[in-house]
Amino acid sequence: MWEFGLGAGAIAFQDYRGSDTTHAYPLPVPYIVYNGKFLKADRDGVRGTLFNQDWLEINLSFNLTTPVRNDRERSGMPDLRSTVEMGPSFDFHLFRSGDRKVKLDLRMPLRAAATVESSPRIIGWTFSPRLNLDLRDPFGLPGWNLGLLAGPLFADRRYHDYFYSVAPQFATASRPEFTASGGYAGTQTLAALSKRYPKYWVGAYMRYDTLAGAAFVDSPLVQRKSYWTGGFGFAWMIQKSSQVVEIPD
Repeated sequence: MWEFGLGAGAIAFQDYRGSDTTHAYPLPVPYIVYNGKFLKADRDGVRGTLFNQDWLEINLSFNLTTPVRNDRERSGMPDLRSTVEMGPSFDFHLFRSGDRKVKLDLRMPLRAAATVESSPRIIGWTFSPRLNLDLRDPFGLPGWNLGLLAGPLFADRRYHDYFYSVAPQFATASRPEFTASGGYAGTQTLAALSKRYPKYWVGAYMRYDTLAGAAFVDSPLVQRKSYWTGGFGFAWMIQKSSQVVEIPD
C-alpha cells in the first residue's frame, strides 16, 4: 500500500519563466508511493482521486514555485514569494495498449495560485492542458519508464501581473513600465526517464520552455524566450507496508 525512500539529487532552473538568472540546487529526494482509495502518490505525482472511470479521472492537482530574491532583472523591485497552486485536473484516457506499456492521456489541470506567507493572497488562476505519453520498457530497456509531456499554458491577468508587470515606481531606463495581460503563457515540453530497482530508484528529466507569443512576452522582465531546465535524483528504499493493494492501470 505504501513505500518510502530517501535520497538526493539536483535541479537547475530559471528564477521564473523568462528570467535570465539560473540557479542550481542540491535537493533531498523523497520517494513516496501511496495507493489509498482517495489519496495517491506515485510517478504521476501526489493527487486525490475524486472520480475514476475507464476513460476519465478527476484528480486534485498541485504545483509550487520557488521564491525569487536578488534576481538581476528585478533589482530594486519587491521579492517574489513562493506560490502554491491547487485545483482539479480532468484527465482523459485517450489510449491504452493491450499490454499496458503505452498510455496516452490528456491532462487538463485548472489551479488557483496563492502566495506562501503569513497572510496568503490569491494571485490568479492557471490552466495547462497537456498530452502525456507514458512508455514502459522503451527502446527495449526493461524496467525503465519514459514519460513525455507537452502542451500550452494559460493564466489570468492577476497571475501574469504578479510575475511580469512593472509598476511606475519601479520603472527605469532599461526597465520601462509594463502591465501584463492574461492569456497564452507559452508552451512546455518535458521528458522524464526513471527506473525502480529492488533497493533504489533513479530518475532524470529535461524540460524545454518557449514563451514565443505569450501575452507577457514584451515585459522587460522577460530576458529569455526559450530555455532548457533539468534535474536528476536517486533514492534508497527504506521501508514498505506489509499490506498490499491492487493497483488499477
